[in-house]
Amino acid sequence: MNHSTPHPAPPPDTGPTESTSPARVRDSRGQPPPLLAQSAPERPPAPAVQQDDPVPSSAAVPRHLAVILDGNRRWAHKHHLPVTVAYQAGAQRVHDLVTWCEGAHIRYVTVWALSQDNLHRDPAAVTDILHAITTGLRAMAATRRWYIRAIGALDLLPAEHAEALRALEEDTRGIAGVTLNAAVAYSGRGDIVDAVHTLTQQRGADGEHDQPVTEHLVARHLSTAGQPDIDLVIRTSGEQRLSGFMPWQTAEAELYFTDADWPGFTHDDFLRALHSYAGRDRRHGL
Repeated sequence: MNHSTPHPAPPPDTGPTESTSPARVRDSRGQPPPLLAQSAPERPPAPAVQQDDPVPSSAAVPRHLAVILDGNRRWAHKHHLPVTVAYQAGAQRVHDLVTWCEGAHIRYVTVWALSQDNLHRDPAAVTDILHAITTGLRAMAATRRWYIRAIGALDLLPAEHAEALRALEEDTRGIAGVTLNAAVAYSGRGDIVDAVHTLTQQRGADGEHDQPVTEHLVARHLSTAGQPDIDLVIRTSGEQRLSGFMPWQTAEAELYFTDADWPGFTHDDFLRALHSYAGRDRRHGL
């Protein structure tokens, strides 16, 4: 057995959210156009979903679903396409995802679109991802169906993108539909550190230095404050790790891993994840 010290897991090959680009890879029913159907991803077919009961009952679906969007570059390589097309296709897939969640009565959705570590990639690639993210989220906001929030270290982004993402939250605030958290330049540990820092500053200003810090108080200062913890995490592209994604909010989450690359993630893939979740016995430590 190899007892060498493992290397830290690399950040996810995350990509963006929705896009207005014509590069729509699959329609809302998860069907590929003819050209892409000829070059399907190299993975064994998954079991068919029962069409007579495609979505579990509302009592059996997660209140808060999170997806780690992995595999954009792998998908582009498999299909011999520029990676920018993959980012645009991945963006469209987020639009589809939120539409599917709306139909399944899932109230909160979080997608990890770009990690803080991803900012160290080639600047041109980061620019392409950010362009797809902002363009896609603008298109989603234009539907006036969903409340869209950008969470993460937005101050690390170029000003034009940071301002655009903040404006989207203001523009969609008060919309009663699905809440979408788009995690951009996001770090799970950074989320906790920021929450504790804000709480400490608030305590100091209120003269409450000696008051105990509780889990409830920390949770009130996280990026997802006011939302239920994540019930189900889906990670695409075959990777089986969380890579530091929301360690606090996923403490009791169910995990679901699929070989589908994010731009090729279909409605059937989504339903398989929901049925897997519905069949689990969640004991919450009991």
